[in-house]
Amino acid sequence: MADHTYIQVILPLRLEWEPCYRLPEGIRADVGDRVRVRFARQEYVGAVSAVDVQPQTDESRILPILALEAGLPKVLPEEIKFWRAVSDYYLCSIGEVYKAAYPTLKIDQEEVDARIRERLESRLERLKEKESRARRDDTRERYRTEIETVEAQLRGEAPTRESAPVTLSPAQDTAAAAARQAFADGKTVLLHGVTGSGKTEIYLKLAQETLDQGHSVLFLVPEIALSRQLEDRIAAVFPDVRVFHSGVSAARRSQVASCVRTSDRYLVLGTRSALFLPHHNLGLIIVDEEHDTSYKQDAPAPRYNARESAIMLGVIQQAHVILGSATPSLESLYNAETKRFVKVDLKERFHTGEEADITLIDTVAERRKRGMTGSFSRKLLHEITKTLEAGEQVLVLRARRSYAPSVQCTECGEIPRCPHCHVPMSLHRGPDRLVCHYCGHTEAYTGRCPSCHGELQPLGAGTQRVEEELTALYPERRIARLDGDTPDAEEAGIIRSFADGNIDILVGTQIITKGFDFDGLSLVAVLQADSLVGQQDFRADERAFQLLEQFRGRSGRRGKPGRIVIQTREPEHPVYARLQGGNDADLLAERRLFGYPPYTRLVHVNLKDGNEKRLDFLSKELRNAILAAFSDVDTPPAVIGPYAPAVDRIAGESIRQIRVMLARNKALTSLKKTLEKTLLSFGKERKYTAHLAVDVDPV
Repeated sequence: MADHTYIQVILPLRLEWEPCYRLPEGIRADVGDRVRVRFARQEYVGAVSAVDVQPQTDESRILPILALEAGLPKVLPEEIKFWRAVSDYYLCSIGEVYKAAYPTLKIDQEEVDARIRERLESRLERLKEKESRARRDDTRERYRTEIETVEAQLRGEAPTRESAPVTLSPAQDTAAAAARQAFADGKTVLLHGVTGSGKTEIYLKLAQETLDQGHSVLFLVPEIALSRQLEDRIAAVFPDVRVFHSGVSAARRSQVASCVRTSDRYLVLGTRSALFLPHHNLGLIIVDEEHDTSYKQDAPAPRYNARESAIMLGVIQQAHVILGSATPSLESLYNAETKRFVKVDLKERFHTGEEADITLIDTVAERRKRGMTGSFSRKLLHEITKTLEAGEQVLVLRARRSYAPSVQCTECGEIPRCPHCHVPMSLHRGPDRLVCHYCGHTEAYTGRCPSCHGELQPLGAGTQRVEEELTALYPERRIARLDGDTPDAEEAGIIRSFADGNIDILVGTQIITKGFDFDGLSLVAVLQADSLVGQQDFRADERAFQLLEQFRGRSGRRGKPGRIVIQTREPEHPVYARLQGGNDADLLAERRLFGYPPYTRLVHVNLKDGNEKRLDFLSKELRNAILAAFSDVDTPPAVIGPYAPAVDRIAGESIRQIRVMLARNKALTSLKKTLEKTLLSFGKERKYTAHLAVDVDPV
């Protein structure tokens, strides 16, 4: 490394530029080095992005770095390149991406690791000295063994245990061959396999081939719970799989990062954050359940989608990318239609068997003839009883956690709402409390109206109440619940117990619809399905179909017949017709007609402010500024709003949105840059930057 007087540093802040710092005499630095600096009276650990730069300001005002953090690992050039790609696409600063990749807790853990490394290096020196002085062969051999152990710890290398062979069916083998051909042509693969077709086996086969070629594999899943079940399946083939997600301890995540940084051959299974590991020799990126909205980060910035970001990373790493789903997103189907992706179909189930039969139950009609018992129709209870008597299992989906989504006074009709958000508060049992599911505000539940002291009556049923009803109906059966209120420490145990057949009925929210594989499951049931199809969003039908089709696919594995029972007030809804044999062409045609994604690029500009009058005024001013910025464009974007979203106040701040719909053509990149400059300029001039957030490709 050569001496450099001035360096450019990426800081974990929302900055439009990368600040310049001076290196003290005798200090050397290179791109990727970590440095401690002062910015706006605060200390930060930044990453050097450029060296030997020419200052753009008075040199006397340029601060020196506080320290070169030699103990912290260098940031790889591929990482910085990836950060810039994410920053450009999602219209955020590279500092915000850096903060996502290297959050404060990660840096703290790195500093702990650096101290551990110092101790290991010191121990290694002492062992080598003792080995050199040893007189007996057995003593020297003992020291040599200890030295090799410490050296392996310092290298952080992944073990190299042999993987087990992966055997494919003829249909899977044909799909894998098609994927290989697409990779050879430089294309991303969209693997469209029906539920139970064995997509995972194809992933593992391609992963095995990639590892055998000396490259690494990144296997992404949308949820931690799904990762936990997949880990067992993958470990049976690859004993050295490394797992990375927020449910893993900070020390363990640091070990995985160290392995990725130093090893040329590894397999990492993780959620979206695993994209920001220090990858440098990737050969394959797998995005399972690519349609899942959990791949999208809502806040804070970068508000990225792991599916699109994985493709960016694949380009940078020159790695193949395969996206898989039984219900591909319309965006991915569009990309296959326009030849950006190669679509590979897998229509044959791995184990022979038909798709689960569908039964729709009209709850309005059932209530009219007194055919309901609490949340359950007698028809559904008959199916549950029949399933349990056959020694098989049941999954029950209710898309709302809590005991009741809301409560209402029987005297004055008031529905208690969160004082910080414009939403009803949900009733939770054990202990009884009212909870806001948006900001987390909690109040003790007395059962009495705060206004007139009348009795409060629970409205509707959440997962807690459904579990209570089932326990009363089937007291001899083992019943459990899995939702957002389930402690992380218990989640894996519940999934494993259900997989092992130790739970008869499992009640849960959307988490139970994910790609789990349960041998003994033959019946899945959906309660109050109207909450899925009744949302006011252009993606509502697509999401509802994906969720129901995925849930349907959980039953009837291993050649057994499966069934899905859906209770709804609207059995004629088009989503159910599509579930019974519709296709994607109708939804794509509808999107094209109304100019919605994937035929356009959608950007949401979100504004939040505790002062609603100021918010309304400035949101209208921002809309005018956006329109003015595109006044000379041949095909200006459609600008809708400002408008209040369905939930227009969270945590004491009112919300307004402006929707910008950009034409999907060659001018797209320049249009996004124009929008970004307009927002930056408006934020500066009005001192409103902290109130603005940009969401590219919202879901």
